[in-house]
Amino acid sequence: MSTTLIRGGRIVDPSQDIDRVANLFLRDDKVVAIDDATAVADHLVDASGLVVCPGLIDMHVSLREPGDEKDETISSGTAAALAGGMTSVVCMPDTSPVVDNRAAVEFVQLQSDRAGHCHVFPLGAVTKNHAGKELAEIGQLVEGGAVAFTDAKNPVADAEIMRRALEYTRMFNCPIFNHPQVPELVADGVMHEGQYSTFLGLRGMPAAAEDIMVGRDIALAEMADGRLHLMTISTAGSVDQIRRAKARNVRVTAEVTPQHLALTDAELQTFDSNCKVDPPLRSQQHIDALVEGLKDGTIDVICSDHQPYAVEKKDRELDQAPFGIVGMETLLPICIKTLIEPGHLSWSELIAKLTISPASILGIQKGTLRPGADADVTLIDPKAQWTIDAGKFCSKSRNTPFAGWEVCGRAHTVIVSGHVRYRSNGGCHQK
Repeated sequence: MSTTLIRGGRIVDPSQDIDRVANLFLRDDKVVAIDDATAVADHLVDASGLVVCPGLIDMHVSLREPGDEKDETISSGTAAALAGGMTSVVCMPDTSPVVDNRAAVEFVQLQSDRAGHCHVFPLGAVTKNHAGKELAEIGQLVEGGAVAFTDAKNPVADAEIMRRALEYTRMFNCPIFNHPQVPELVADGVMHEGQYSTFLGLRGMPAAAEDIMVGRDIALAEMADGRLHLMTISTAGSVDQIRRAKARNVRVTAEVTPQHLALTDAELQTFDSNCKVDPPLRSQQHIDALVEGLKDGTIDVICSDHQPYAVEKKDRELDQAPFGIVGMETLLPICIKTLIEPGHLSWSELIAKLTISPASILGIQKGTLRPGADADVTLIDPKAQWTIDAGKFCSKSRNTPFAGWEVCGRAHTVIVSGHVRYRSNGGCHQK
């Protein structure tokens, strides 16, 4: 039996509406109590000046293994997660081969156990090989450990397939994650369709491509009484439709990324492929709507959409480079810069979107510091001043638009199942 006392930190646990300076007592891999001032422990962690919260959860991560280990592995990706403050990640099934059968799910879990960093919750494919033609073996995927289903960056374009997926997963109480985009409207697109795409002569990806698919998905979820999660929304129209759907009690949730809050399509004037993401960076009008959606609860979750690529894959002409950036190690400071510092969200509101909200959507027993909960804890230094240096990332890839940014706040210590797995002064792969 091992005990740990985290002393004198600002405990922020939205699941219990707690935000106060107190002590947190852990025994083995469980939370025992908050405010146990008399506890004697084997290990003492001084949390003075730190925010102590449930372990952060990133519910949209691509780990590339198996198939593209040059970009990332489960080991390097989960090490990057720890450096970002995450104790749990939810990984996309967009590997090679696709995670569309039980053996593939179990492989991901085996590799994450071997890495020994943070918890990994795999998603299963909606359709076989992400081809959009035939439903995957959803029952077997659930038995293997899949917590939800998605075709990752491949939208489920066939409405009948989407309807059947929503109906079938209802019996498992699992959500369908969809990338809301009409494929035909964004084919060969590079960036947001607007003033800058016209000015730069680049093929645009209109906001309507997302708005139309969001509307279709909401209608199907309402008809099927299924659970729908809309990934990485980026438009004002999406926010408006989701807000109205929630008012009708449609079972829909949504996520947004920090890059879609921090950057606009004007960044593409540099032709930097690290600003090429899917969905594309939008205009300030859309960012303002996303912030309002976060503030009023329309948008439930903030995630990284971690998309690692080896340098040679991203270092190409803009129309040839793949979409996506690495995001786990920059998620927290960019959220602080775009949401906490301007006063859009409180610390409790931000942490809720990184802990209890994703845990509730996924139906996993995480995201809380209630007595008896798993001892997954993130300690954040909210005043740490640092410069984002891609060369020091724990991820194998370096594709970030935030290199060189001066930021404030980062993960200080990360505890997974009662064990300290990361310290900010200890580098990567701390066990």
